[in-house]
Amino acid sequence: MLELQNISYETEDGKLILDNINAKIEDHFVVITGPNGSGKSTLAKVIAGILKPTQGKILFNGEDITDWTITERANGGISYAFQQPVRFKGLTVKDLMSLAAGKEAGINDLCDLLSEVGLCAKDYIDRDLDGSLSGGELKRIEIAMAFARNSDLTLFDEPEAGIDLWSFQKLIRVFEKMVAINDGNILIISHQERILDIADKVLYLKDGQVAKYDTKDKVLPEIMGASAGACKVLTEKMKED
Repeated sequence: MLELQNISYETEDGKLILDNINAKIEDHFVVITGPNGSGKSTLAKVIAGILKPTQGKILFNGEDITDWTITERANGGISYAFQQPVRFKGLTVKDLMSLAAGKEAGINDLCDLLSEVGLCAKDYIDRDLDGSLSGGELKRIEIAMAFARNSDLTLFDEPEAGIDLWSFQKLIRVFEKMVAINDGNILIISHQERILDIADKVLYLKDGQVAKYDTKDKVLPEIMGASAGACKVLTEKMKED
C-alpha cells in the first residue's frame, strides 16, 4: 500500500505544484487524472523518487520512503514507466527483459513476456532500444518489462503520450490484461476515458489538490465532460498525425 501524507511540492521559484496531497493507494488499479497543469506528472515523479516533496511523507507498505532514491524504491518494489520511454543505444530488448526479471531471460520466457503485449519474441529480442523502434513498440516493451518485474507497485506516467491511435487501442487491451494477471498494485497517470473506465478507483487532481478520490462510478460522472473533451482532442490530433 502507498500512502501520501500531506504531500506538497514547490518549485525553486516558489510555484506551488502540489498542495497538501493525502491519499491511500491500496486498490489493485488506480488512475490519477485531472486537467493539464493539475500536478499529475509531478506527483508521479514524487512517488517514483525523481522529485523530493517540499513537505509531507510517503509510506510504502508501512515504511517511510520519503528520503529513498529512485534506485532504492525500485529495489523496494516500485516500478516506474516514464511518459516517454527511454531509448538505450547498445541495449537490446533481451538485455532489458533480463534486467527486469533479475535473471537471464530464456527464449521461452521472452516469448511469454512479449506475447503478453502482442509482440513476437523472434522479431524483437535482438533489437536495440533505439530510434528504430516506434513509440508504440517501446510502450509495449516497457509494459512487458513491468510484467517481468511484477512489482508491488507499478506506476505509469501518461502511457498514451506520443503514440498513434492504433497503438493506443492495442495499449488499452494490454492494460486490461495486465490488470487481470498482475499481483501488485497498478497506478496510472492518465486522462483517457478508456483507461479511467477500467479503474477500481480514480483520484482527481485539480490545482494541485485532491478534488475527489473514490470509485470510478462516483468520480467519472462529475469529471466526464472534461475527460471526454480531452480524449476527443487527443483522438483528433492522433488522426491528424
